[in-house]
Amino acid sequence: MKTKLVKEVMIPLSEYATVHEEDTLKTAIKTLQEIQTRNDPKSYKHRAVLVYDRQKNIVGKIGPLDVLRSLEPKYCKIGHSEKMSKMGLSRFGLSNDFLGSMMEQYCLWEESLEELVKTGSKLKVKDIMYSLDEGEYVDETASIADAIHQLILGHHQSLLVSRGNKVIGILRLSDVFKLICDIMVSD
Repeated sequence: MKTKLVKEVMIPLSEYATVHEEDTLKTAIKTLQEIQTRNDPKSYKHRAVLVYDRQKNIVGKIGPLDVLRSLEPKYCKIGHSEKMSKMGLSRFGLSNDFLGSMMEQYCLWEESLEELVKTGSKLKVKDIMYSLDEGEYVDETASIADAIHQLILGHHQSLLVSRGNKVIGILRLSDVFKLICDIMVSD
């Protein structure tokens, strides 16, 4: 069987939700919803929005957890690092009781959800986006096996696909999983 390349499975940037770093969270969510309704209903829905700067370079990403975290500004008082937030505190063996007590201690989610959403919708994308690190980029000519290795070891939901220094698409874990499933049942 021919080696599958990343560029054969990726979603081109032109088909993915993108917003400027100065846009609001509300604009990002509207853009995501527009892309979701435009795409093939049989494909996995996009769950993230890519963020570009003035030079049109992709500089970040906003996923579901970033949106939820941004609604309650008091999370910044907890002092979690980006690495810890990716892994989750429960992976450190903290009990549900302890995690619940944090809600009380830091007075989290005291306002109504509607109020928090209304306030959160006005936030700038650049203030809540996740900044990408080196391990989240893959070259378009890399094999899918190489990309799977990166996805697994980095615990990533997606990788940005590059051609030289330019991002040209996104390789989602869901699309790689579908590819594997299709290959598995075709035998």
